[in-house]
Amino acid sequence: MKCTIPTNPLLKILTFFILQTFPLTTQSKILTLPLKSQVISSGYLPRPPNKLRFHHNVSLTVSITVGTPPQNVSLVIDTGSELSWLHCNNTNTTNRVSQNPFFNPNLSSSYKPISCSSSTCTTRTRDFPIPASCDSNNLCHATLSYADFSSSEGNLASDSFGFGGSDNPETVFGCMKSSVSTNLDGDFNTTGLMGMNLGSLSLVSQLRIPTFSYCISGSDLSGILLLGGSNFSWVGSLNGSLNYTPLVQVSIPLPYFDRAAYSVQLIGIKVSEKLLNLSNDMLAPDHTGAGQTMFDLGTQFTFLLGPVYSVLREEFLNQTNSTLSVLDDSNFVFQEAIDLCYRVSLNQSKLPELPSVSLVFEGAEMRISGDQLLYRVPNQVLGNDSVYCFTFGNSDLLGVESFIIGHHQQQNMWMEFDLAKSRVGMAHVRCDLVGQKVLSMG
Repeated sequence: MKCTIPTNPLLKILTFFILQTFPLTTQSKILTLPLKSQVISSGYLPRPPNKLRFHHNVSLTVSITVGTPPQNVSLVIDTGSELSWLHCNNTNTTNRVSQNPFFNPNLSSSYKPISCSSSTCTTRTRDFPIPASCDSNNLCHATLSYADFSSSEGNLASDSFGFGGSDNPETVFGCMKSSVSTNLDGDFNTTGLMGMNLGSLSLVSQLRIPTFSYCISGSDLSGILLLGGSNFSWVGSLNGSLNYTPLVQVSIPLPYFDRAAYSVQLIGIKVSEKLLNLSNDMLAPDHTGAGQTMFDLGTQFTFLLGPVYSVLREEFLNQTNSTLSVLDDSNFVFQEAIDLCYRVSLNQSKLPELPSVSLVFEGAEMRISGDQLLYRVPNQVLGNDSVYCFTFGNSDLLGVESFIIGHHQQQNMWMEFDLAKSRVGMAHVRCDLVGQKVLSMG
């Protein structure tokens, strides 16, 4: 995939709770970990060049420990990336006392740099635009790209990753040295990124996680994440039922198909109950892999290929023309790909009733409604009006050849990724109630 990347956007890290099941291969142990909200510069977070970067992007973080003795770290969770990485600084000596944005490998007796002759170093991964190589010490050297087109270099290594007291020794990650200034406004402590896709170096693969699930609230931005198998019968008691759609797998490499992504087949889109006139050819991947549909927690909103987006945009516009006032400014495009925006009076306490948008998959359906459909643009005021934009965008404007479903559209959905059976389950639930139930059980 190709993508144009805007520079210096902000990330607002949302607060939620993580429920994890470890050890994954031996016994079930339920752990609940609180997380903190934070605003940081996304230039601080290197991503592979095919990752989308946006202004005002909301990301999800988890707090774990790494090393012996354990050092506290905070990681952005990304189901669209493979390699987990940490900002490393061997001169820092405070991480055992409080969280800060560095991991000190010199303080960990279990830290092991990986030799460039190791099979791990030669593993093919799309996360490195420049292949891993040898440094002067014969260690595996890697380079990651930043959103502002600078880069961060470091070594592949292994260490003990701890989740609520349960350790996973010799977990491979990138120990990266940042070239981006950390002199930012406000307090932040994000140390790196947790790669959760299907690639061989992701945590999902390394820890042999058979199933993981998450549920993100649309009301108070709380949520839960489950790693490992679990009994989901209690989800049904919250007025939800899991419906499954198969993961799409491609055996041969294709130029525009990410085989490590959580890919499904989109078969239709509805606005209210009206099924849009979209042909199968518009929704299915072509012979190059262009047209893949994937779930990505590392992206906030949802982006559709141009011809499909245009049909959705027109129908949503038609169904809202009597209740909303369109922003008539062809030069205003939110996050470089969202061009349907509205003016809403600052005196208006709530949005009018909106038509729902449903993404239809084989065997499952994701219904997006209410405030999830419009996003208030921060710090954008025109006269006495605020600006709200549609939460679907045109991926063609980003140079991306895929349908990407972001986490904003997944709010109040129980999302289960059953890797053992190669399927994704979905259930419409009140994620705030799910979180309360989990906390009461803990």
